[in-house]
This record gives sequence, structure tokens and C-alpha cells, in this order.
Amino acid sequence: MLYADNFVSSKNYYFLNLINQLKPVKALVEKDDVLVKINADKRLKIEQALKNCGEELSCVVKAVQFNDEEIELIGARLVSLYRNDNELGKLLSQHLIASGHYGLFANLAPKEMLRNKEMLRKAWEHDAKAINHTIAVYAGGKKPNYPNIDSLSYTVSSKSYIQLVQASANLSLAQTTSNSLFFAPSLLFALQSLELDERNQVADFEPMEKTVNKAAYEHSKKVKWDNYKYSVILVPGAGPDKPGVALSGGGMLRCRLAALQYHKGLAPFIMVSGGAVHPYKTKFNEAQEMKNYLMETLNIPEHAILMEPHARHTTTNMRNASRLIFRYGFPMEKPAITSTLKSQSYYITDTVPQRSEKELGYRPYKNGQRLSDTEAEFYPLAISLQLDFDEPMDP
Repeated sequence: MLYADNFVSSKNYYFLNLINQLKPVKALVEKDDVLVKINADKRLKIEQALKNCGEELSCVVKAVQFNDEEIELIGARLVSLYRNDNELGKLLSQHLIASGHYGLFANLAPKEMLRNKEMLRKAWEHDAKAINHTIAVYAGGKKPNYPNIDSLSYTVSSKSYIQLVQASANLSLAQTTSNSLFFAPSLLFALQSLELDERNQVADFEPMEKTVNKAAYEHSKKVKWDNYKYSVILVPGAGPDKPGVALSGGGMLRCRLAALQYHKGLAPFIMVSGGAVHPYKTKFNEAQEMKNYLMETLNIPEHAILMEPHARHTTTNMRNASRLIFRYGFPMEKPAITSTLKSQSYYITDTVPQRSEKELGYRPYKNGQRLSDTEAEFYPLAISLQLDFDEPMDP
């Protein structure tokens, strides 16, 4: 299947990507008669929609999305196929659980077999919802969570756009067969929808430990953590309001505040966090521009700067920072600090935990002590690895 090694696919639809990547699992799923029949029925539904829907966009979109009955049938079949010692069992124990990407579903039943089956079902339901959300927004024109920055850029009522969506649906069928994985046409259509609207930012700079974070990642292996009170100094981004502006004044000031703390020796790293967010469809990435500023203007060495270039909101500044701290093997028991302007600093300590619980379903960090109006401690939590189904540019 195309897009198999695509970071957009693997980061948004991790479970389904694993099924496609792990050959023994793929073989188990592809030869299952029930899932083969579901795939054939899905393909027929899409073909009929393309033939009969005319210029009714929602008709095609609904045909490609998974409906509630399909989600339930597929979930039940995956659970039926699961055994602790078969390929699905190995996928769960060696990949799903270890990844932390579905951590909210890890303790849904008291006994191991029931717990594992329920986690498998929930992982599928999560990825199906993620595909449906992507299609709804970036094919159907539904309002995303943050319309001012994430809305579809096409006019959905235009004839040319409707024809584009139809062509994309046809292409998703042409790239797959009746023997393909049961989710292949819908997944490909979702990925194409993101690509057509230039919304593949989730893949920017990946794999970061080999690109923009290579110097810092390699340096981290030599760090003597006991010499530092904090693991990182986190700088949340501040996007400019005007097109063509690379870095806002607020971003510059936040970098200067962080540089002061770095020179005090509080932490071995400054982490700059923020994606290509403001203004709408900007080509400038906040983290990259802050890194440039730290290096070129403030003379901070590259090995002391970590980029987190995907966050689109303050909630995900904190979540993604916690993820990187965990993934790069930094000590999780050691606090980190945020360094930012007063208003955002208090927002992070007083509002973001509750907002995260509402929007993400959990709190990705816990507060430590407040150090000043511009600095506060936080402790990263491993639950931050849980994926978010309705933010395809930063799940």
C-alpha cells in the first residue's frame, strides 16, 4: 500500500500503519474472510457513490468514511481474531502497549485477555475516528477545532473541488484491490485529502533525532544530569500576526528569557516549541525560527537547542515537550521549566491542565513550583504519548 512509510500515516493512524508494516499481521488480516468481505463491500459502496452521487459532495464523503456499523463489525472481528500468542497478540504486547499511543485504553478490563482485546478494539476505533475526522474536515469542509488556522482552503461548493474529491476517491480505489487491507481505500483517501490541502506538517523535520535535533540528541547522551536542576527550559511559540513575518516580537522575548536561564546553568537544553501555525497557512515554523534566533542572535550553541516543531496550541506545546523528554530518554523524575511572558506562564499553570483534560482527555504534565512571573516548573507525564484523533497536523 502506498504511504506505508509516510510519517503522516504512522503518526496519525499508528495501529493501522502497524498492521500494514508488520508482514505476519498483515497476512493474518488480509486472508480473513470476514475482513475481506468488509473491504469488498466498502469498495462497492464507494464505487456506487461515485456513480450515483452526482455533485453531492457529502454523499461521496460519507461513503469513504467508516460508519458506526462498519466500525463495530471490524472491531468485533479483530477481537475475535486476537490471541495472546498470535500475531495480533504480539502486535499489542510489543508495539501498541510499548508505544503509549493508546495509553488511555490500557486498563479497561480486569483480566489480561479481556483487557488486551478491549485495548485492541479501542485502538481500531481511535484510528477509524481519526480517519473519519480527517476526511470530514479536509474533504468535506467541516470546521476543525480551530477554524482560523486549520480550515480547508478550498471552496467546497465549487464544481472543480467536487471533481477533485471524486478524483481522489477514484484514485484511492485504483491504488488498492479487493485483496487489500480492509481500511486501505479510506486511509489513502484521508492521506490524499491532507496532501491536497498542504496539511502534511505532522511530518515536518522527521525523524527529528536525525535532522534538526541530531546535535542536541547526541549531546544528551553525554549529559551528567545530576549537574542540572532541570532537564529542559521550554519556550512555547508565539506566531506572528502578519503574513511574511518569520518570528514575532513575543517569540524573540521568550527566547531571551530562556537564554538567561540557560546561562545560569539551570538546564542543559532549551526546547523551542511551535509549528507552522499563525497566520493562516504560514510557511514559517515557530520552533525553527526561534532556533535560528537563539543561534544567530543570542549565540546559543546548536547542541543545546531542541526543536519541537509541531505544536499548534499551548496545550500541545506542553504535551509535545513531555513526549520529547520521554522519547529522548531524559530523566522523567527531574522537573523542567517553562520560560515565557507572564500572561502565558500563568495560563500554563492555571488553565492549561484543565483545558488539556477537556481537549486531550488527560493532563500531560503536573505543575511544580512557580519560580517567577515568567518561569514555572513542570513534571512531564508518560500519558502524553496518547494520540489525539481530531488534530491530524499534530496528533
